[in-house]
Amino acid sequence: MNDYNRQSHEEEKQLLYNHLLELVQVEQPAELISRFRTLFIHGIGYPDRAVVEALEKIAASKYAQQEFKYILNRCCHIPINRWQTYPSKQAAIPELIAVFEEAPRILTKYSRSRVSHSIPQLVNQFTQSEQYLTLKRLAQVITHNNEDSSNTKTPATLALGTLIPRYPYLYKHCLLSDDSTYEQQKIIKTIQAQKQQKFEIDLSQYVAHQVRKAQVARRHTSLSFGRDIQTIKNPTLLSDPELFFALKQFVGKVEGADTYRQLAGRFKANASTNQTYGSFKDDLYEYLISSVAGDRYGQRQFNEKLYKQLQNTFPHNDDRQFNEFLMIRTCSQLLNFLVVESPARPNHFVFIDLISNLGATQTTGLLLKIVLICGKVKPYLEKRLAILFGHYEFCTREGLVWLVKALENLNLALSTNFGKVDVSFLQ
Repeated sequence: MNDYNRQSHEEEKQLLYNHLLELVQVEQPAELISRFRTLFIHGIGYPDRAVVEALEKIAASKYAQQEFKYILNRCCHIPINRWQTYPSKQAAIPELIAVFEEAPRILTKYSRSRVSHSIPQLVNQFTQSEQYLTLKRLAQVITHNNEDSSNTKTPATLALGTLIPRYPYLYKHCLLSDDSTYEQQKIIKTIQAQKQQKFEIDLSQYVAHQVRKAQVARRHTSLSFGRDIQTIKNPTLLSDPELFFALKQFVGKVEGADTYRQLAGRFKANASTNQTYGSFKDDLYEYLISSVAGDRYGQRQFNEKLYKQLQNTFPHNDDRQFNEFLMIRTCSQLLNFLVVESPARPNHFVFIDLISNLGATQTTGLLLKIVLICGKVKPYLEKRLAILFGHYEFCTREGLVWLVKALENLNLALSTNFGKVDVSFLQ
């Protein structure tokens, strides 16, 4: 494509964006959704011929296969970004995203004719892209908000992906794609903060409710309790015993008289820039295995695996002075080893093995110990869980009980140690 045609192509994209930016200011969501269906799905009868011609030229470009998904994603986010700021219009967002589910059927209809229709083909490819997947996840979150269903237990026969609204710590990694704009990032950050705050309030209320309920029960005044306090639902997918065991682990005393936070504080205070990197790794090993010291699984196999992993982490730096950069790199490598490395290499046998032997709560405690000594790898841990979420997203929950419990436990661990929820009275 020569410079003239490339510039022309940019102008056509801008014409399309400006058209939608103008319409979203003056039209109701239902009208704009109808326009999207006409322009991108049916491709017939759109009233603005200049817009149709611009879209056809974009689709005819030799760069269309690579660029079209980004262009269409941008088109979708123009109304989404605006509607998200108006509570009364947020319900239209999932409706807009659902319009593209019609694309495969329309493409089949066109394929029966002997005419080449590149726009339906490109739109259909968009529905199989990472961009559209992030939009569908966003639709799940917004639908969940509008239904006020934070306490609803979704059936185990549904796909794991339906649980995305429950885990705000996954939003940054699951609701944004590589072409997300700054404005989109701000919107997701706002949604994440709102969902996190709601979860923390629900959790605090539920825990306080259960504690008071237990106190009343001990005083044998259950009848008056039933009148005075309305029922509050468990905001997690864990049973009550699992929930309270996890909370006591994450905020209570786990090793002697120390909480995880106190253990991490002591470790950081003792980690000196005067020591060598090799001696830091030895101290880190002792700090981590203390969580599984009395467990036969640790003594039998995990401790040795962990020791080898640390010994093989940047061994050429062992005699050098320890520093924060090495701390971050080491903790990142540990999370790769303990959870999963990357979408391209989704090996997570160690993680499954840990959960099978230690349980989801103690396994999460091990991960918490890492992020408490190196807060900068917290987003990296969240990304590891997002990779596993994406790997199993379309599988049913009933076969992924181990992962659901891990996701729920991490939600509790991060909320109680990095959020504003206070359940320290459980210690």
